[in-house]
Amino acid sequence: MTSNSFTGSTVLVTGATAGIGFEAARQLAQRGATVLVHGRTADDAQAAVDALVATTATVEAGQLCPVSADFTRLDEVEAMARRVVETHPHLDVLVNNAGMAAPERHTVTADGNEIAFQVNFLAHYLLTCLLEQALTSGPGGRVVNVSSSLHRTGSIQWSDPNRSRRYSRLAAYAQAQLALTVFAADPRVDAVSVHPGICDTALLPLYAHEGATPAEGAAHVVRLCDPAFEIVNGAYYDRDQRVDPAPAATENRSVQRLDKLAALLVGHTA
Repeated sequence: MTSNSFTGSTVLVTGATAGIGFEAARQLAQRGATVLVHGRTADDAQAAVDALVATTATVEAGQLCPVSADFTRLDEVEAMARRVVETHPHLDVLVNNAGMAAPERHTVTADGNEIAFQVNFLAHYLLTCLLEQALTSGPGGRVVNVSSSLHRTGSIQWSDPNRSRRYSRLAAYAQAQLALTVFAADPRVDAVSVHPGICDTALLPLYAHEGATPAEGAAHVVRLCDPAFEIVNGAYYDRDQRVDPAPAATENRSVQRLDKLAALLVGHTA
């Protein structure tokens, strides 16, 4: 990519130490963006920055800023959001990409939430809420949620989002991806969701035995970050095609109900 369509833009990519997030950070920086590279720890984030600079001739260290938070700890998400706002009071794009496969055994975080629901959705919900002012402080601010086609198989267990009564790792993962897709229709910040395709990342075993390269998946994400690309709030893309998401993702009642549930679970009030 040689286009500098992101010159002057600031983009935060969560889960940017490997896979699609790492390649998205690379492509964004190559096109002129200042990229906040999120990792679970400060060392992880710095290692990703160092790797990007070392392996990409056109990317300079000054374009990349390491930020860190362990998404299994909501207090760390809050602390990172505060640091981001202090150093970058205006954000053009937030890419909610960090994700994990749900574990075989039902696992609850210190915050009291099922771990996949927290890492894949609740942490992103909280981060987006805390960065709302930075994202809306200028024209064109947007959020890109890296979701999954598996959101279509999911259902949100409103009375038991932790799935403590009946746990299945695939159902837990699908629930989190559905929630992230529903959240894109929240009216606070313009947002879209994208299934980047089945890619050869840590999540590949959930889908298939082989997939596209992370760089190919990242290209679908970066396309939606481009300020020249017009988006419609709540839209869902399967790679480069806009398609209808699961019905729940377009229902106002689901959007409102999810907002109330998530705000309760993360202890955040608008």
